[in-house]
Amino acid sequence: MDFYLNTDNSFNRLLAEYKKYNSLVVAYDFDNTVYDFHGKGLRFDDVIELLRKLKTINCYLIIFTGNDDTEFVKRYCDDHKIPYDAINKNPSFFQSESRKIYYNVLLDDRAGLAQVYCELNQLISVVVS
Repeated sequence: MDFYLNTDNSFNRLLAEYKKYNSLVVAYDFDNTVYDFHGKGLRFDDVIELLRKLKTINCYLIIFTGNDDTEFVKRYCDDHKIPYDAINKNPSFFQSESRKIYYNVLLDDRAGLAQVYCELNQLISVVVS
């Protein structure tokens, strides 16, 4: 099995990075990760609560979205108290000419959301204990 397909190795990498920097850069998708894009009545309370907890342990949060209406994204997050530090932009402490946004981990409904959600909750448990 490839090294990072083992969830223990994936978690241990996140933990090591957190311990080294006392922070992680966590990117998260907006549509269908914290916002019901299709209006199906879906709720994302668990992910939103996780983001709030991540802020309490000094994580830098980036909304990584293809939604063109960033004013709506900001308003929605502010109205629902969903924390973020940037939208589609690298942190000021990471300079790059690449179009790819830097992050340690990504929360996305189409990219292993359940595993990342569990690993970040585990990280919070370890850090605050």
